[in-house]
Amino acid sequence: MDVTTPAGAPWLIVGLGNPGPEYAMNRHNVGFMVADLLAERIGGRFKRAGKAQAQVVEGRIGAPGPDSRRVVLAKPMSYMNLSGGPVNALRDFYKVPVANIVAVHDELDIDYGVLRLKLGGGDNGHNGLKSMTKAMGPDYHRVRFGIGRPPGRMQVADFVLKDFASAERKELDYLVDRAADSVECLVTEGLERAQSAYNS
Repeated sequence: MDVTTPAGAPWLIVGLGNPGPEYAMNRHNVGFMVADLLAERIGGRFKRAGKAQAQVVEGRIGAPGPDSRRVVLAKPMSYMNLSGGPVNALRDFYKVPVANIVAVHDELDIDYGVLRLKLGGGDNGHNGLKSMTKAMGPDYHRVRFGIGRPPGRMQVADFVLKDFASAERKELDYLVDRAADSVECLVTEGLERAQSAYNS
């Protein structure tokens, strides 16, 4: 276990995306897709989180017993560029150290489907990360899901708010499954082990 993640403290796993069915399959919503799969794995259903503008599922990740980790899965319902407020409210409510927060998000500068896990760093123009960093500083974990750059002269904003292309969708379920595996590995075995197993 990494020294930055105190034993016994809960983890807050944040899937970044935009609420509403019109955004559900957008590239920008891959964080929601991973969070939904993790919720399914732990047998939970997302529900409104009190006063926080988010939906949450509470449960445990890992083999039953002392090595399992208490987690809160979260999907901010504030739209991407305001994600920091709901995440910070959940952090305060559940008393989560910043180093125990994991943001799962789309990443333009990585090829489609490639995963990169890291702790801290910049936001690389990602509005969800920008908002989170403004609210609590940069020292949280990130699971970066590559979506590649937009083709031709397409604007970035248009690209991330479009659904995955049909060719991409053929692999999407597998890739989301792998991203969920990487989150579980990060939480139960630490960043270095997760990076060696999942960083492409």
